[in-house]
Amino acid sequence: MIHSNITVSDDGHLCFAGRDTVQLAEKYGTPLMLIDEDRVRERASTYVAAMREYFGEGSAPLYASKALSCVAMYKIVGSEGMSVDVVSSGELYTALKAGFPAERIYFHGNNKTADDVRYGLDSRIGYFVADNLDEVERISVMAGERGMTQPILLRLTPGIDPHTNEKISTGKVDSKFGTAIETGQAEQLIARVLTMPGIKLCGFHCHVGSQVFDQYPFCDAADIMIDFMAHIEQSLGYRAEILNLGGGFGVRYVDSDPYIDIRDTIRLIAEHINNRCAEHGMPVPRILMEPGRSIVADSGMTVYTVGSVKTIAGYKSYVAIDGGMTDNPRYTLYGSKYTVYNASRADAPADFKCTVAGRCCESGDLIAEGVSVARPQSGDKLAVAVTGAYNYSMASNYNRVPRPPIVALRGGADRVIVRRETYADMVACDIDE
Repeated sequence: MIHSNITVSDDGHLCFAGRDTVQLAEKYGTPLMLIDEDRVRERASTYVAAMREYFGEGSAPLYASKALSCVAMYKIVGSEGMSVDVVSSGELYTALKAGFPAERIYFHGNNKTADDVRYGLDSRIGYFVADNLDEVERISVMAGERGMTQPILLRLTPGIDPHTNEKISTGKVDSKFGTAIETGQAEQLIARVLTMPGIKLCGFHCHVGSQVFDQYPFCDAADIMIDFMAHIEQSLGYRAEILNLGGGFGVRYVDSDPYIDIRDTIRLIAEHINNRCAEHGMPVPRILMEPGRSIVADSGMTVYTVGSVKTIAGYKSYVAIDGGMTDNPRYTLYGSKYTVYNASRADAPADFKCTVAGRCCESGDLIAEGVSVARPQSGDKLAVAVTGAYNYSMASNYNRVPRPPIVALRGGADRVIVRRETYADMVACDIDE
């Protein structure tokens, strides 16, 4: 099995977090998203403990809540000692609804509107991660109107290519995010920001991309950022207190993907940063990181019901399910690979090669192509592993398909943390005149 929280029961059913997925599908219906809450908590506590040990007090992981944003998730990661980053007023509202401490919230995004800034300021969030001069000016004016001094970080682009999917690589110079270091624009921006009222510049943020399986891109980014921080201190007399290295630790979706040891990778990054700071004779700043995918991805599984099995002679076989791109658009967007199981026949040989097709009236609505599962029949339950991140959070109502529920599994118990969407929910905003 692709991960240790996936097993097979004595009667041949696929189990997730120790629970029979077929029984859960019968109880809650399909499509059904499952979250292994114990694994979420274990991942969160690993980050908190490792960053405290290797980076020291004041350094911390921020849960990148765009991966999976719901009230229960903010409560879970908050109780494990994480801070969070949000990228919209909707995520901020959800975090506050969960009772998450505002001072531990970091507001990201490359185009925060005036309403976003207003909401963040009035909510007394900890930090804005500002993307550009227009945004900083907006924060400065609006904070001044409130008689506030708002802490901010500046997002900079270090020019690193982490060799991941082009669509999830964000640290290169040519990016919609941040201000480039190598063009000289970052230094010009900092000089301007240091003169502006209503804000306090506390440090810098960078993010090289996602699905990174070793420490090297982070170390390369840290070198550029620390060298730049030393230069800024010398040229502008400003010493940054915080360096946020973003997120991006990789997750194993298929057998060909490697594992990453989170704790040891953090240790190696910390050693590298300590040595680089020592070369410059500068104190090590507070280090922040933003794990999202690596907190929730392999904590998730989606279970579907097979509607039909169709073989085109001489070509391929299609297995049609009752979900698809509405609850998991990642294959359509990125060609993301997944591990798929016939949950009803998990002990049978996986010798039926097929394409898993969604229910939408769209030829690109696929979940996986060329995967092998135990030969399915109509009514079987098909399970797609590692769907905790960027699945529900990117879900839509295309074709007016309701979004599935999320059921959390912990200690042998199951509870609904997001109910199944209804048809009435989908028309709630429609105006009927």
